[in-house]
Formats: sequence, C-alpha cells, structure tokens
Amino acid sequence: MELSQILDNIYPMPEASKLRLLQLARRVHYPKGHLLLRAGKIETSLYFISKGIVRAYAPVNGQDLTFWFGKEGQTVVSMRSYVEHKAGYENIETLEDCELFELNTIELGRLFHKDIEIANWGRIFAERELIQTEERLISQQFHSATERYRALMEDHPDLLQRVQLGYIASYLGITQVSLSRIRAEFK
Repeated sequence: MELSQILDNIYPMPEASKLRLLQLARRVHYPKGHLLLRAGKIETSLYFISKGIVRAYAPVNGQDLTFWFGKEGQTVVSMRSYVEHKAGYENIETLEDCELFELNTIELGRLFHKDIEIANWGRIFAERELIQTEERLISQQFHSATERYRALMEDHPDLLQRVQLGYIASYLGITQVSLSRIRAEFK
C-alpha cells in the first residue's frame, strides 16, 4: 500500500498539502521481531504500514499483554509521545518483515503550524486513534472472549492466519487453552 493512499484514507488533503507530507516521509524496512517503539522512551517517529503486521504490547505481571495489532494501511504511533511528548508505555514489534513509511513527529508538528490542511489531517488522525482505543476498551469490558473472537474473525480474518495464537489469546485476554476451546466451537 502506498503512503498517498494511506494518508487519503485518514483525511483527503489538497495535493500541495499532501505533497508536503509525502516529502517528509521515508520508506524503511524492518525484519520480523524488530522493536519499532519502546516502552519508557519518548518516541519521535510515527509509521504507516505499507506491508506487514505489528503488535503493541506492555509488560504486565511478568508477561507481555498484547492489546493491538496493526497491518497494511494502519498507523503505528505512541499516542502519549505524539500528543504529550512523554515516554510511552507500549512496545511495538514487527510480527513479519515490514515495509513502512516513517515520519518524524517534530517535523510533522512544524507542518501543522504552516498548513491548516495538514493540521486538520493530524486532528482527524488523532480522533480516529481515540475512537479505535475506545472501541477496544469497550470490547474488553463488555464482551465475552467468544464475542471478541467472533468479532476478530469477522473484522480481521487475516490476523488469524498471520499472527501466533499466543498473541491472539493475549489480545483476547484469555489463555491459549481457552482460545483452543473457543476455536473448536466455531468449527
């Protein structure tokens, strides 16, 4: 997926504004297992996934708790670093070899001050990230593991083929044994 299409999917901008943003980006490649973002660090990059898949996780009671997956067309960002310029709480790891577009958030902030269309793009980007976070929280709080698995099957069936079951179980907030039982119900 090309960056121009990813940007347009967030918020279509006039060509001149989009070109400014495109000129700021650089294409990067990382192998499977690479940590893009690290907990406890102020991150100054955000990424757009052109090819591959990533997971966000945080250490909880000695175990890594997966709380998000990102794939082609999605954005990888530590919102705490992006919004507050503070250290993030999450690690984000590549689960496949990935091709991404990287933007420096400091340079992006400068563009926000120069171009209202880019500033509007940034606002809408942040709003969408907030809504996605809210949806994940509501799902965890109000839906059973079976309902969460069904939603994952319906909304992102490719994740079930591309992501280790241990990460899927962690994302659903259950053990791998429980995940196996739930999967058996759907066969």
